[in-house]
Amino acid sequence: NIYDLKADEKTKSWKKLVNVAVSGAAGMISNHLLFKLASGEVFGQDQPIALKLLGSERSFTALEGVAMELEDSLYPLLREVSIGIDPYEVFQDADWALLIGAKPRGPGMERAALLDINGQIFADQGKALNAVASKNVKVLVVGNPCNTNALICLKNAPSIPAKNFHALTRLDENRAKCQLALKAGVFYDKVSNVTIWGNHSTTQVPDFLNAKIDGKPVKDVIKDTKWLEEEFTMTVQKRGGVLIQKWGRSSAASTAVSIADAIKSLVTPTPEGDWFSTGVYTTGNPYGIAEDIVFSMPCRSKGDGDYELATDVSLDDFLWEKIKKSEAELLAEKKCVAHLTGEGNAFCDLPV
Repeated sequence: NIYDLKADEKTKSWKKLVNVAVSGAAGMISNHLLFKLASGEVFGQDQPIALKLLGSERSFTALEGVAMELEDSLYPLLREVSIGIDPYEVFQDADWALLIGAKPRGPGMERAALLDINGQIFADQGKALNAVASKNVKVLVVGNPCNTNALICLKNAPSIPAKNFHALTRLDENRAKCQLALKAGVFYDKVSNVTIWGNHSTTQVPDFLNAKIDGKPVKDVIKDTKWLEEEFTMTVQKRGGVLIQKWGRSSAASTAVSIADAIKSLVTPTPEGDWFSTGVYTTGNPYGIAEDIVFSMPCRSKGDGDYELATDVSLDDFLWEKIKKSEAELLAEKKCVAHLTGEGNAFCDLPV
């Protein structure tokens, strides 16, 4: 009887187990992220979690090591750890799928070649999610080019709502907030309403028009419009590339933090008046952005895993011109992967 009491207490205070599948689980980003997920930092201190880790044949031994480390960390909320190399097994009943695994762009590699190689991975994973995941699974695509990979993934998963697919642009938002805070001489938490529009690439548009510092428009606080339009914009667009030059590899820890932030933004209610950036399916968007692509836009959530687009934003000619450039890049990428989205023959003519 004593055991019954304990079990009863547990079910009252703890929620139903959430299944989180992670691809590229033996990689650097996952190495930072998995321990955040297991600790309760992301889904909450009353949310038990099962981690389902997807690797490749090449990374399988390393994946075993990751699983051992997770087990040895004795996280009370981590109820299960499983590993595998078949997405049809690993994605079974997944409530969340964090798709991190992708081939990085090597020296001299064309974006078109990267689109084709990685696109195939996300087409296969979309099919697997469609077949075995929870029908309301939330999918966050991190592997680059993440916007177009998210589009490929959702096109190969027709029974999952297109709205449930996200491309990670939260790291770009965090980078933009950092630059605004440094320039204004305030702490990061004073910066709100920062949007990244468009593609997670150098055409992304960090929006300083709608952003606020201490509740006031950024342009009222930082009077240097030339800095905002030029240096700020370029710094955010190129931050990832500069980091690779310094580090010799792409960002891992800050990417993991931003994945945690992106999930938290969907599972906790958005603070009143604020919003967050995430790459989502554009069909039905209120801004006039081309339909049927994945584009980063400002969103709000009630904390139920879903979101709605923020409508209280204004766009000026400066922003709109830049947004159209990012849109053109994504429309060109989409043509490159037509063979992977079921839309006919691919034609690749990417703007340089």
